[in-house]
Order: sequence, then structure tokens, then C-alpha cells
Amino acid sequence: MNESVTEYDLHGMVGIRLLGATADEVKMITRQIGPIQATLDRDPDIIIRFVDTFPINGRIRYLGVDEAGFTDDAFLVMRSKHKSKAKVQIPFDQIGSEQIEIVVERGLTAVPHLIAIINLTALGKGALPMHASAFTYNGAGVMATGWAKGGKTETLLSFMAQGAEHVGDEWIYISADGQKMYGIPEPIRIWDWHLQDLPQYWEQVSPSDKARLRGLDFVVSSMEKATNHPSLGKTKPAKLLQRATPIVKRQQYVHLEPHKLFGSSMGPMVGSLDKIFLVASHETADITVTPINAAEVAERMVFSLQDEREELMSYYRKFRFAFPDRQNDLLEQAETIQRRALQRILNGKESYLVYHPYPVAIPALYDAMHQFV
Repeated sequence: MNESVTEYDLHGMVGIRLLGATADEVKMITRQIGPIQATLDRDPDIIIRFVDTFPINGRIRYLGVDEAGFTDDAFLVMRSKHKSKAKVQIPFDQIGSEQIEIVVERGLTAVPHLIAIINLTALGKGALPMHASAFTYNGAGVMATGWAKGGKTETLLSFMAQGAEHVGDEWIYISADGQKMYGIPEPIRIWDWHLQDLPQYWEQVSPSDKARLRGLDFVVSSMEKATNHPSLGKTKPAKLLQRATPIVKRQQYVHLEPHKLFGSSMGPMVGSLDKIFLVASHETADITVTPINAAEVAERMVFSLQDEREELMSYYRKFRFAFPDRQNDLLEQAETIQRRALQRILNGKESYLVYHPYPVAIPALYDAMHQFV
């Protein structure tokens, strides 16, 4: 019986082919990388093969507890999303090479490290993956980047509410010549406080998610009231509530498809790269926007992007422990390659440093920033 074949194309930069994937597994991959299915006119860069049972050559030797393992000739990632058990063969020495084949034993909710592998593949081919959001406003292509939780999505939402055209959120891919930036239509994480500032998006939330958000809001409010009640003081129940409240707060979000949020403002997910905002939060209530040299943006983002691939690099070190003779030059030199790409591609771009409180009033963010676009 012939294997099913499904293909994805990331703007001509990275081609992905699934072999033997069920309909549910195709949906899983699409959730991870966005609905970018397309028939490839070239060989894929990444092949993901799904199997019922992983073929083992020799015994598995473990690295950590339910983290990784290796056989005589294969390295296995054994932990997936939400620390669920997995069995995925990733030949780390082949990431960014002409082609890598990942073998996945069925039953996963996500293929571990897939986005990081795609990003490194794009980097190896000369493109620049950026942890960023991007949009076009008043004819200018704008990218907002920074450290995780710095305000990239909030910047996107603030301008989209004023008629901008969506390019992408979370990961933006810049062409080697620095002229174009590309996004993928992956779901956007919308927090409950986003919905308070942008009530027009509330109608796009499903009834079940509305009920969940309302329930979580009630739970958080009750926990905070109980924590601050004089009768509890510094008792063990109060300490437990103090620890538990942030955990519950971290669940107060929904994922919404960009086409549901933005409709006709979705655009073709491509734009010119004209202006850069490096966004971050600070302890004061004001919003400041000041010019910054693009070279400083590049140098700071070296370390932000390094942090984003840290989990994959942790597994690469496990891989080198298992197979010390199987080096990957791209991974070994990723910081240097990325620094050079950042310096080359961002050189001379009009750039600004934005500081804002967190959480920030989304309309106020637009008010402070739009005059610079």
C-alpha cells in the first residue's frame, strides 16, 4: 500500500513532506506550523515519517528520565508537548543539511522541536527567522521583535485594530537580501486582558472558551480574595494559594486563527521590511519610543534567538553525548551565523526601542507608536 503524502511550503524557503500521516496527524502538524500546505516543486528539506512502532536496533540507553535515549545508530527524543511521553528519531547531525528525515511513532500531540528545526533549516539557507510579529501600515512594513513576552503580539494587535495588514505573529522569516519578510498563519494567543481592550474579538471566541475564561476569571478572583483575607495571614493555605494563583492565571488565554481575528486584513503574509521596533516592558506606567541603532537591535536579538533554541540545543548536547563523532556544524556555529545574518540584514533599517508597562493598554500602545510608522 502506498504511503500518504502531504507537503508544506514555507514561502519557498523550507519544504516539508509528511509520509504515512493520518488525517489527525496532518491536523497536528498544521496546528504546529500553520496551514501552509502546498505541492512542492522540489525535494523537501524535512521529511517526517509516521510509523506504528519504532524499529529498534539494539537496546535503548537512556539519558535522563523520559527525556532521551539512543540505540546503536539512532537518537530518540522521548518527551513531547506538556512533557508527554514520545518516541521520535531526530538525527541532529542532519539538521540544516540537504535533507533530514524525522521518524515519529504515532500517538503524539506535537512533533518536538519542529519549529526550531524549520528555523535552523531556513537559517542554513540564508534566510533569517525572527521571533517577531509583523504587519504593513501606511505602506510601511513593520516588524516588532524582542525577548519573549516583550509585547510583540500586543504591538500587532494595536495596529491591526487601526487598519494594518497582517503579515505574521510569533515567527517571521526575512529574505536573505533583507527586503522581504514572510509570516505563517498560525493561531495567535489572545489573553483575557487583550479581549478587555479589544472587545470586538470576543465574538470570535467559541462558547466553550468563553465559559472557560469566565470560569478562570472567577477562580482567580476568588483565590486572590482568599489570599488577602486577614484570617489566613501567613498560614499554609495562604501560601498554597499564592503559589497556585499564577499557575491558574497562565491559563487565561485562547488561541484564535488570524483569519477569524482580521478577516480581509489578513493579506498575503508578505511585506517589505522598512521599520523595526524592539519592544520590552518596564516597571513604570509610561510608554516610551526612542530611536535605536539597528546594529544594537541585531546584537540584542542574537541572545534572544539563542534563548529560543535553547531546548533544542539541550537535546543536541545529549545527541553529542550519545554520538560524540556526529557533529553538526550549523548548530555548533549557529550563534556566529545568526549574528552575521542579523548584522547584514538589519543594517541601516530604521529602528526604535519601545518600553511599556505590562500589561499594557493596547490602544495606548498604538497612540505612542503610530507617529513613527
